[in-house]
Amino acid sequence: METLYHAHDISLTSNAFGFLRFPLNFEPQNSDADVIITGVPFDMATSGRAGTRFGPNAIRQISTQLAWEEKRYPWSFALKDKLKVADCGDLVYAFGDNQDMCNKLTAHADNLITNGKKLLTFGGDHFITLPLLRAHAKHYGKLSLIHFDAHADTYSNGSAFDHGTMFYHAPIEGLIAPDKSVQIGIRTEYSEKDGFLVLDAACANDMSVDEIVEAIKQRVGNNKCYLTFDIDCLDPAFAPGTGTPVMGGMTSDKILKILRGLKELEIVGYDLVEVSPAYDHSEITALAAATIALEMLYMEASKR
Repeated sequence: METLYHAHDISLTSNAFGFLRFPLNFEPQNSDADVIITGVPFDMATSGRAGTRFGPNAIRQISTQLAWEEKRYPWSFALKDKLKVADCGDLVYAFGDNQDMCNKLTAHADNLITNGKKLLTFGGDHFITLPLLRAHAKHYGKLSLIHFDAHADTYSNGSAFDHGTMFYHAPIEGLIAPDKSVQIGIRTEYSEKDGFLVLDAACANDMSVDEIVEAIKQRVGNNKCYLTFDIDCLDPAFAPGTGTPVMGGMTSDKILKILRGLKELEIVGYDLVEVSPAYDHSEITALAAATIALEMLYMEASKR
């Protein structure tokens, strides 16, 4: 199989470390890791401010600030005792070729899932979720989507490559079941006709964590889930470094509590997208993303 990732492409600086200083492995399908981290430096589907191609590097760099803690608060165990994680660097694709990125990313995810790995993927803009869903649905069937975002991304008036259209295309392709899916934090235009349960930001900010967690669990039931987190779900006060910030979002504290409450769900894949370092301040957006990613790893480890 063609190599999709190379040592010289793992970072846009000379730093030779993976997320949280996890080992770098450029043949991840052959590793003993349970979860593989991949960066996708892609932002050609962006409608607002570009720059999310630099997101994976920013998340990796700030993650060193989280690497010192043996046990992540408030979890009761050390991540390394339950979960093996490797970082395979950034996906390599033909620059400027949207379709090549889609093909390479779907093939990469397909290869890892075939070899028993789970994926935690860093964007890049949110369009990367669509090729990832194609690979996951191939193996797991039609999925429930748990989608944290300021935007519904169900818009039908965009191009084939548009970070606002993934969840318009995904149901048409049979990848996700909207009637078993939920969107949290939305605070831009959406339609109930799309079929998703929408806990919009105004609603979610007034609900308790337990109420939100229960609503999500009731919606997805026992279905296999894919969890995608757009960093602009957070209010710009907590995550200014993103391409399409929207006021009135959620707090980082509430998001972390919600994620912990979802640890029992059968989540088959994770991604975290839309960090744009050029608009960040003191790396607080990158730190939020790295912390949420670490929380996802603890969610996965808690099952083992």
